[in-house]
This record gives sequence, C-alpha cells and structure tokens, in this order.
Amino acid sequence: MSRVIGRHGAARPAALLIALACLGGTAAAQEPAAKDSQSKDSQSKDAQQAADPGTLRICAAEQPPLSLKDGSGLENRIAVAVAEAMGRKPVFVFSGKPAVYAVRDGLDKKTCDVVVGLDSDDQRVLATKPYYRAGYVFLTKADGDLDVKSWSDPRLKDIGHMVVGFGTPGEAMLKDIGRYEEDMAYLYSLVNFRAPRNQYTQIDPARMVSEVAQGKADVGVAFAPDVARYVRDSSVKLRMTPVPDDTTRSDGKRMPQVFDQSMGVRRDDTALRDALDAALVKAKPQIDAILKQEGVPVAPASN
Repeated sequence: MSRVIGRHGAARPAALLIALACLGGTAAAQEPAAKDSQSKDSQSKDAQQAADPGTLRICAAEQPPLSLKDGSGLENRIAVAVAEAMGRKPVFVFSGKPAVYAVRDGLDKKTCDVVVGLDSDDQRVLATKPYYRAGYVFLTKADGDLDVKSWSDPRLKDIGHMVVGFGTPGEAMLKDIGRYEEDMAYLYSLVNFRAPRNQYTQIDPARMVSEVAQGKADVGVAFAPDVARYVRDSSVKLRMTPVPDDTTRSDGKRMPQVFDQSMGVRRDDTALRDALDAALVKAKPQIDAILKQEGVPVAPASN
C-alpha cells in the first residue's frame, strides 16, 4: 500500500457520511427495526465466516493498482496465493474508505481478519514475517539524460516540476532541498486543490506516472509498488531508479526509503499470524512471480 500510518506515506479520500432526517409517520417508526434486523443478519453472516476455518477474510479497499474489486490488484493476487497456500478460500471484505483506514475500521472491528501490504513495523497490528521489501524510486524519461540517483543531485534544484506524494519521504525531501514552495501549487492542482490536512488526499499513482511521461513533471518520486504497473504499461519509456536508503536530510536525520512489507492481523491473533507465516513460505515462488510480472523492483527482506 502507500506510506502514511502503516502505508509508507500514502493513501486516498474518506467518504462523507450524510444523515437523512425528517422521516415521519409509520415509515420512520419501522425504519430502525428494519435496520436492526439487517444489522443482525450481517453480523451473523460475518460471525459465520469468521468461524469458518475454510475462509480467509481479507480487509480491502479500492486502491489501484494494489487493490481492485475485480481481483487484479497486486495485493489481491498476493492474498489469493497465500490463502490458497493455507487451503482457504479468499474472501475480500471491501470498505468504502481509503486503505489507510483498513486496520481501524476493518481489522479492529472484526469485519475482516488480515490486512495485506503493511510496513512490517506497523505497531497497530501483529505482523507476519516480511514477504518482500521495496522502496521509493525516482521516475524519469528513459530517453533523457536526467538520470537522477540521489536527492543530493544539484540538478533537482533547477529542473521544472517534481511530483511527489503528500506525507511521503519524497515530500519531506522536496521541502529539505528548498523547492517545495515552487511546486506546491502544481501538486495541489493534481488533486483539485483539496487540502490533505483537512481530509485524506493523495495524488493518484497513475497520474504521477502520466505527469512524467507527458513532460509536465521532470521527475517523480513514488513508492515502487504504487507505480510499477503504470511504468510497465506506459507508451513512453520511463526509468525507475531506487532512492538510496541512506538518504539524509540537511540536518543529518536519516530518511528511510525502503520498507519491509508484511501482512497484519489483530495483535492477539497469534494463531492466524503463524498460519500466514507458514503460507508465505509456501507461496513465495508465486509471490515472487507476481512481483516480477508487475515490474516491482525489490530488495531482499531485512529479516
């Protein structure tokens, strides 16, 4: 997933809840009873699925290209491979909220049992062993000579626009090299000037790739799994260059760029965590093949 609170600094905007009032008469009196009945039926169904050892309920949110309702997302495919290695049927429990809320509103409320694609050190969950490691990349046109390999490259201060995700190491480093102000209006234009401080807002990874491909941005900085599919499928050949994991800010503080990826379960669910760990070992060839098909550059997991 993308990276802010357990997602290496990226995510997507929460829906607004609208309260309907002024329902009168018999209809208003019957409405709560109908809702209570539906709620109990839903809870009963969830409980049956949770008790069924033949299923694996996966917390999910639409977040292309990682998670899609048709099952074609990177994380969907990995989850299916792991569920099959466990001998279980994968059941995706989609919410209408961004993936950043999957732990709070799915896992913790027990409507689902596992979140795929979390940073391995996410303190909200009991994490499995890492099953791959990936990091941020510089995106540039392959036929150009702007082969940026480090944030210390002096050309970054003089080029045109740079596109980075809000709340990511890329945004932090853009500020650190002193060019955030000149790119701020451009970045906000990519999300129709919604303020990320007021609601969860993130630049679409496909848009980030297209901005570089079309020359509207000279350089992009993104988490590799978020953009690899779009880079692979781009009609304009692009290069992805890993951002060094020893990147430091001007004050000497290290800015990690590479992250182990794990699955997360509720913190007291050691049985499921252990079962997932065993399945991850069994499914490793399929997971590696999926990552290769997606074009995700990976590094060896750290532990």
